[in-house]
Amino acid sequence: MAGLDPATLADVLRVAGSPGFDRIPRTDPPHRRCSDPIHLQGTTVTRDKATGHVLHSYSTDTEPGGRLRVACGNRRASRCPACAWTYAGDTYHLIRAGLVGDPAKGTPHTVRDHPRVFATLTAPSFGPVHNRPGNRPCRCGTRHDEDAPELGIPLDPATYDYAGAVLWNNHASDLWRYFTIYLRREIAKRAGLTQKAAKEQSRVSFGKVAEYQKRGAVHFHAVIRFDGADGPDDPPPAWATLDLLTDSIRAAAARVTVDVPAAGDQPARTLHWGTQLDVQPIGAFGHGEEITEQAVASYVAKYTTKAAETTGTVDRRIGNKEALVLLGVPDHPARLIEACLDLHALYPDRKLRDWAHMLGFRGHFSTKSRRYSTTLGALRQTRADYRAAQQREPLGLPDPDDEEATTLTLAHWAYAGHGHTPGESWLATNIRRDIQHNRDIAREELPALLDLEGAAP
Repeated sequence: MAGLDPATLADVLRVAGSPGFDRIPRTDPPHRRCSDPIHLQGTTVTRDKATGHVLHSYSTDTEPGGRLRVACGNRRASRCPACAWTYAGDTYHLIRAGLVGDPAKGTPHTVRDHPRVFATLTAPSFGPVHNRPGNRPCRCGTRHDEDAPELGIPLDPATYDYAGAVLWNNHASDLWRYFTIYLRREIAKRAGLTQKAAKEQSRVSFGKVAEYQKRGAVHFHAVIRFDGADGPDDPPPAWATLDLLTDSIRAAAARVTVDVPAAGDQPARTLHWGTQLDVQPIGAFGHGEEITEQAVASYVAKYTTKAAETTGTVDRRIGNKEALVLLGVPDHPARLIEACLDLHALYPDRKLRDWAHMLGFRGHFSTKSRRYSTTLGALRQTRADYRAAQQREPLGLPDPDDEEATTLTLAHWAYAGHGHTPGESWLATNIRRDIQHNRDIAREELPALLDLEGAAP
């Protein structure tokens, strides 16, 4: 506890002496790791339906401070690393289930045989920036390191199209929506079928995630898969090949345009995807392919917990330009935010002021088509059901969803605040650090353990 200020140290001692603190090392409930837990007050009572006899009762009066704390569930690593880790894990399993198959998550293992690609759609150029173009030096004449702070910064901020950049971000979700429409049309065209006939024979499923480039422009990574008409359980028709899917993606991306009308001093614009379109086939894990199922699922999951703060901006709304100085936002993202605030009056329906901290982007960071695989909601419900079963077992209570169950549970909950006291925050930080340390050690030792298993007689 060296280095703690007296107030925090006093609060740590208070928490350590509070009732129930001895349960923390054994149970390690998620809210102990959460950076901003939700506080609830209330009661639950489980009765026998026939007799009305109380089988179990619970009240938050028995909790420290008279409040039950539950994890916030925020996906942003900048807000809550613990909950973001859980969110990334759920996304990993969602994406992986659509690649390798998982009957429990709605996809058979035969989905592995369906044509699928990993596509990256980017924004066009809004002006030259410092970059790392292969083995060549940047336009500024310097060979930048991978973590050089100037990467993504315009060579000449005075001529950079900041208005165009934030308007593109703001309409990126529209570009994606039109892309999915044109993709189905291009597939039908290349198959020599009408759109109706192609739809009756095949289905395109996808899962995507948005990522910010260093220059502050959003781009999308997407797993795109060919299925039969009934989804992942149905093999695609013979004409639905990997080459046809790849060609259709490229043609559809080239066709997409979104018109932005002129307003004030801003000219009319026609937005489109950038020329840096990458489409790579996804190979089966363990066969030496460059892009594997494991790598794709891990990559997508990684970026579901990140947002515009990776460019130097903040993860909360900014009301005015003066706040940029107080928050210490670097020059390039600050100019993008200022462009959002200036353009809000010209395009009020685009809500650029509300999404200025996101550099104009207002879409969902991760989305999927209905039949790609399971849903995040289903994964969370499975986890909640598992934890509920763990709590019922020692109490001898039956599953309330069982048709033969003879119990009735009545609950009353009320919101009572959020966050940690200074001492609780210090404990949560240390618990997260220790858990991450253990995970890092396990990750480092896993290859050695696999080698030992392979060498065993």
